[in-house]
Amino acid sequence: MTSYQLASVVGRRARAARLRRLLRGKLVLVAAGAVVALVVLAAVFAPLIAPYDPNAVDPMAVSQGSSAAHWLGTDDTGRDIASRLLHGARPSLLAPLVVTVGAGLVGTALAVAAAWLGGWWDRAITAVLDVVFGFPGLVLAVVGAAVFGAGLKIAVLTLTIAYLPYVARVVRGSALKERNLPYVAALRMLGLGGGRIVLRHVVPNLLPLVLVQTATAFGYTLLDVAAFSFIGLGAQPPTAEWGLMVAQGAPGILAGAPQESLYAGLAIVVFVVACSLLGAGLSQRLTGGER
Repeated sequence: MTSYQLASVVGRRARAARLRRLLRGKLVLVAAGAVVALVVLAAVFAPLIAPYDPNAVDPMAVSQGSSAAHWLGTDDTGRDIASRLLHGARPSLLAPLVVTVGAGLVGTALAVAAAWLGGWWDRAITAVLDVVFGFPGLVLAVVGAAVFGAGLKIAVLTLTIAYLPYVARVVRGSALKERNLPYVAALRMLGLGGGRIVLRHVVPNLLPLVLVQTATAFGYTLLDVAAFSFIGLGAQPPTAEWGLMVAQGAPGILAGAPQESLYAGLAIVVFVVACSLLGAGLSQRLTGGER
């Protein structure tokens, strides 16, 4: 085999390997996106596709297994688990959405303000974020529940505060780099004000990073919301919510009827994994992580 032929073979193998890596990454990203989209659609159209009222009690169908009448069985009061899962997707997704959007907007605003203003503004904002970062979300939720009472709204508020540093600390570093780039100095020389430069140029350039952070945090936020409901600080009965369903179905595990906790827990795990894979894929493509 000549050197030219050897080089051609090596080149073809290298291209094939790159193609396999690319397709594998895209397939994972597409699959994760499809799972997320499917769950979102199920939550949106839950009233149309759920076979029963999620809170309808049937004393004659207590703790039944899967059947033609009840696809995923019933809970300890005879409520249809499939219907409760579909309706439970609404608060289970809406609460993390509010948390991630709120933390993303406020965290980005604080990060950009700290990086752009500098000086004591930067030190003060960073100090506040460091203090918040030191308090776990569960501790804040307990404090909020003790002051205002347990409920999903309080859990959302405390989680939004808890997730602020996770967005702001990362965005601040990128905002500092963005501020020192030559195009910012050129815009200043052209007479553009600081506010206009930030809103029309700096923030749009930071949006991919913010999107990656919020997409990755969404799954973990859903897990935290479910955990708060599980310990009684989030959604309250008879609300259909995944974390609460896991808690309510726990006694049935030892009684031989684990379906409520099983299916609700499986829904949480699948969605969190899909969000993590989606966030990782977006990170590679939007922030230049893919080579």
